[in-house]
Amino acid sequence: MIPRIAITPGDLAGVGPDLCLKMAQQSSPAQWVAYADINALKARAEYLNIDLSWHIFEPESPPVAHQAGCILVHPVKNTEATTLGKPNTKHAPYLIDSLIQAVNACQNGICDALLTGPVSKGVINDGGIPFTGHTEFIAELTQAHPVMMLASKALRVALVTTHLPLSKVSEAITEARISKVIRILHQDLKTRFGCTKPNILVTGLNPHAGEDGHLGMEEIETIIPTLKKLQQEGIQCEGPYPADTIFLPKYLDKADAVLAMYHDQGLPVLKYSGFHEAINITLGLPIIRTSVDHGTAFDIAGTDQVDMGSMLMAYETAVMLALNNLQQENQNGA
Repeated sequence: MIPRIAITPGDLAGVGPDLCLKMAQQSSPAQWVAYADINALKARAEYLNIDLSWHIFEPESPPVAHQAGCILVHPVKNTEATTLGKPNTKHAPYLIDSLIQAVNACQNGICDALLTGPVSKGVINDGGIPFTGHTEFIAELTQAHPVMMLASKALRVALVTTHLPLSKVSEAITEARISKVIRILHQDLKTRFGCTKPNILVTGLNPHAGEDGHLGMEEIETIIPTLKKLQQEGIQCEGPYPADTIFLPKYLDKADAVLAMYHDQGLPVLKYSGFHEAINITLGLPIIRTSVDHGTAFDIAGTDQVDMGSMLMAYETAVMLALNNLQQENQNGA
C-alpha cells in the first residue's frame, strides 16, 4: 500500500513553496501531490535553481512512490502576482481554494492525508475572508470538532481552546468542551498512535491550578468534576496540574499527552523543546491532517536558511498515520 498525501504549500510569498520544492528533490516510499499554482512553483524553482520534472496529477491513476527530482501538481489557479517575501491580500481566495480542493480530495478518498504549509491569518482576513486558522477552517469544512495537538519526538500537547483571545478563554472552559476534547484525544491516541491505555495529564487554567480557589474557581467548579466523570468512564486523565510544573520529567515520563487549557499555556514549552522538529496534528477530523509548526517566514523565503525539519516530520507523520489507516481498512475489509 502506497499512501497519497495532499500538500498545500501555503502562502506563495513565504517559505512553503521552498519547502515543497526542496522535498521534491528527495525520494519517498509514499506519493505526494502539491495542490498549488504551478506557475508560482515553477517561478520559485527557477529562482532557487532547482531543476525538477513536472507532472500534472491524474486522480484516477494509482499512487506510486515519489521519485527524487519529480514533482506532482494538482493545479490551483492564482491570477494575482507573487512577489517573493511580500504578503499579498489578493492571494486570499487562492489560499482558501487550494485548501478546499485538498480537503475535498481527502474526503473523497483521492488522497489519504493532508499536510498544510504555513499561511498568514492576517493576509486571508485582510483579503476579505474570515479565517481563524487551518484547524478551525478544516473542522468547518468537514463538520467536525477539532482538537489541536502539537507533537515533537518527545512530547505531545493538545489544547482545550485554540485561537481565542485570552479574555475569552475562561468562559470557554466548560464541562462539555473539556469532555469532548479528552474523549477525542483518548480515542485518537489509541487508534492513530497505538497507545493501548492512554494517560493524559491535564493542566489547570489558573496559576498553581487555582490554589484551592484562592486564584480562581474554574478548577474546583469545572475541571476537577469533569475529570472525575471521565475517570469513571475508564479514561485515564489526571489533574489538574499547575502548568508551570506539569512539564517536569517526573510527570511527563508517565504521560502520553498533556492537555493544556489554552494556546500559549502549552505550546511555548513544546516549541522551545523541539522547534523545527515539532508538528501540528488535528485530531477529531474524518481526515488525517498534519502541519508544520512555524509560520510563513516571509523574510527568509527564497533563501538557503529554510529549515526542513518540521516539514519532513509533518510529512513522515502523515504517511505513518495514512498507512496505519489503510492497513486498518484492509484488515476490516478482509
